[in-house]
Amino acid sequence: MEFFCFHRDRPGSLTLRHELLEAHWSYMDGYAEEMIARGPTFSGDGEAPTGSVHILDLPDAAAARAFAFDEPGHQAGVYRDVMLRRWRNLLGRTMWDFPGGPTDGNRYLVLGLGSGRAADLAVPPAQDELIAYGPLLSDDGAGWLGTAALVRAPGADAARSCLTPDRYAHIEVHDWQFGGRPS
Repeated sequence: MEFFCFHRDRPGSLTLRHELLEAHWSYMDGYAEEMIARGPTFSGDGEAPTGSVHILDLPDAAAARAFAFDEPGHQAGVYRDVMLRRWRNLLGRTMWDFPGGPTDGNRYLVLGLGSGRAADLAVPPAQDELIAYGPLLSDDGAGWLGTAALVRAPGADAARSCLTPDRYAHIEVHDWQFGGRPS
């Protein structure tokens, strides 16, 4: 089962986040085989982290909850909230398989929160710029709740265009970068 997890930083938690960085990476090292994508989100100026995205393939919802809520930053109070949803990997690959590599171009997390009938259930035509893409699903995997995409794009507006705007109650775009322990 694939899961999308987005830990959003609590205001004022930057120092604590930095103090826990090694503990965070060590924790994530334990999930290396399950990772589809991972990485931090940033403020519009690209300077301050605002959250942490992880997309994983885990055995079940209990394992996903344990992953999300046992994470050291969550345990210490770095995050204000956690979005944890079933997800479906429509690209069938990990971020490490993305042909554009980890550093070329601007990267974004695009979250479309659902409203009404399901939308964007097929991979958009410009899939060469998609790093990860798939629907956000209800706990049982049957109901559509939105779409999550990691995208390379020239800017936030271009990133947003990977989703059909009038089919979502709300679309968020966050600066994002490939995550993981620096080499």
